[in-house]
Amino acid sequence: MLSFRSELESPLVAKEIIDLERKIRAFREGKIHDEKFRSLRLARGIYGQRQPGVQMVRIKIPFGKITFKQILKIADVSDEYASKNLHFTTRQDIQIHYVSLDRTPELWAKLAEDDVTIREACGNTVRNVTASCTAGIDPAEPFDVAPYAQGFFKYFLGNPVSMELGRKFKFGFSASEEDTALSFINDIGFIPKVKYENGEEIRGFKVLLGGSLGAQPYIGQQVTDFMHEDLIIPFSEAVLRVFDRYGERTNRNKARLKFLLNKVGFEEFLRLVEEERLSTKVKTYKIDRTVIDTPNIPAPVKSTAEIPTNKQLAYEIWAATNTFEQKQAGFYGVYVKVKTGDMSTSTARKFVAGVQHLIADEMRVTINQGLLLKYVRKEALPELFLVLDELGLSEPGYNSVADVTTCPGTDTCNLGISNSMELSRVLESVVYEEYADFVYNKEIKIKISGCMNSCGQHGVAHIGFHGSSMKVNGRIMPTVQVLLGGGAVGDGEGRAADKVIKVPSKRAPHVLRAVLDDYSLKADSYKSFLDYYDTLGKDYFYQLLKPIADQDTVTDDDYVDWGQNEEFVRAIGVGECAGVVIDLVATLIFETEEKYGWALEAYDQKLWADAIYHGYNTLISGAKAVLLDKGISQSTQIGVIKSFDEGFAAEFDVNGFEEMVLQINKHEPSEQFAEAYLAQARDFLEKVKNYRNQPVLGS
Repeated sequence: MLSFRSELESPLVAKEIIDLERKIRAFREGKIHDEKFRSLRLARGIYGQRQPGVQMVRIKIPFGKITFKQILKIADVSDEYASKNLHFTTRQDIQIHYVSLDRTPELWAKLAEDDVTIREACGNTVRNVTASCTAGIDPAEPFDVAPYAQGFFKYFLGNPVSMELGRKFKFGFSASEEDTALSFINDIGFIPKVKYENGEEIRGFKVLLGGSLGAQPYIGQQVTDFMHEDLIIPFSEAVLRVFDRYGERTNRNKARLKFLLNKVGFEEFLRLVEEERLSTKVKTYKIDRTVIDTPNIPAPVKSTAEIPTNKQLAYEIWAATNTFEQKQAGFYGVYVKVKTGDMSTSTARKFVAGVQHLIADEMRVTINQGLLLKYVRKEALPELFLVLDELGLSEPGYNSVADVTTCPGTDTCNLGISNSMELSRVLESVVYEEYADFVYNKEIKIKISGCMNSCGQHGVAHIGFHGSSMKVNGRIMPTVQVLLGGGAVGDGEGRAADKVIKVPSKRAPHVLRAVLDDYSLKADSYKSFLDYYDTLGKDYFYQLLKPIADQDTVTDDDYVDWGQNEEFVRAIGVGECAGVVIDLVATLIFETEEKYGWALEAYDQKLWADAIYHGYNTLISGAKAVLLDKGISQSTQIGVIKSFDEGFAAEFDVNGFEEMVLQINKHEPSEQFAEAYLAQARDFLEKVKNYRNQPVLGS
């Protein structure tokens, strides 16, 4: 049995960790169906790896904010439970790999000692809330968006509205109109705006809805150019409620918000959102702007560090490409480029030991898999460079052509088709060795994914690659789909990249050379890379790259993927990220009882809105169990409601099941309504159990 230190963030955390241990034990004993258990562990940040018998654990780092103590704790946990490595992700999380399932409760308990969680880091939940890493120190920001990102993290973590969605849901906050958090690829994206009325500053946000990558990128649409800061959480909760009720739940390829928007129409969706406003927990929500404290700023240091002559040029390039002046006078932000997002635990410890007297004790994980260090004094920059250089962390060109974003690909992911990690290292080497001037180019972004799902964000890259394969001469060859012309335009506008041509993976460096060579010759004639691409057109680039794709010139080496010695074998597993749940009837009834129990707990705590939503889920889950027992499948909650109402309401003596369930958005979340609604949920649950007329699993 687990034991817990008093420093755990709350009794709720301890309860959830014990519950995870209990459910793992039940799964091992065959009492929980495999598919159901998969959804349970995913919602707790535990993701099955490509390698059998081990898990990836995703650690949720809200908007990438992390302290020395926290990163050292994660390093300790990775040493004890994982592979002694930290992987920084494009959603500002940290992942550790090769973890035994049975040890995950203990791992979670240790992380919680330092206020770190894995809860809802995977699965059909609200994922990590991202924000521009520069938030709070960005010279261009109207105000600091970090408190708003933190507010969203706290409001929706463990919120019954977002615990069991039809698919994952993502929020993103950009610091300024530069849109460095790529607001347009989030389900809801925010860009800060300021108005003035009678000389008073009014804060708000431009709001974008429905953004997503995946195999079919969708650029978020504008809801409004200014939503008052106190309204963004109520609006977001209403969106989640509509998405929960009407979103697809069977075909995961059609289950993101973008598909629901296409199905019902943008204006109709917003009408449903407005209809839901009455039932939200809050009608306005004031974000605590003071929740993000100014970190402890390092004292002035009389550094004796001098840059050696043989390092002087490297230092100058690093300072020009990896540092910037903060809006706080006299301080610099410093980017650390972390190759493929991987940092060994031993390096992490040496890093903290070497920099902690030079930087503030609050770093940010960046969306392109690096770190941002804050409040560095100008006179401390040489010493900081030497510390980073000693650790191999001083590569210049952060966020430039030389800074390639990549997902883990076939290293650990079930869905990976090709080795994206090694390809990214190869492409970065090409830039450093052959195109040194491009380390100063921060417009062009190169992004790689191991498959079409765009975890490496290739769908919005200026130059993108995703792993694929094809049969050539009777043999399977690893290939990459080349994409061009994507990227952020600014102020919430973005572009999805065009699929141009597919080439053997080993020839991806030739693609990069061809594009950079051609652009270098023509750049003076165009305002930007995107102008260059648009003016010449997709077919121009197809013809430019066509010789590289020529199958008549393939060699044996083209059949071997990057980082491998053997001929390529296309072997992918079943994706788990927000996977579909296949419920057995008995398991589903047990789950219905559990949800009703949560409703009672929330009611006892006077959390009326939470109690009502748990009651709503009790009704949906119970009806779904009956339909499943009858061999009827519905892919949305609204479909479950209507199907049960039409076919079984009379049999269960429930007059107007649809009307009863949908009371949820016709009433304020009051004590009186919560009491009445939960009574109806209790009566319905008893009828479902009596109908089944068999022992309920877990009773």
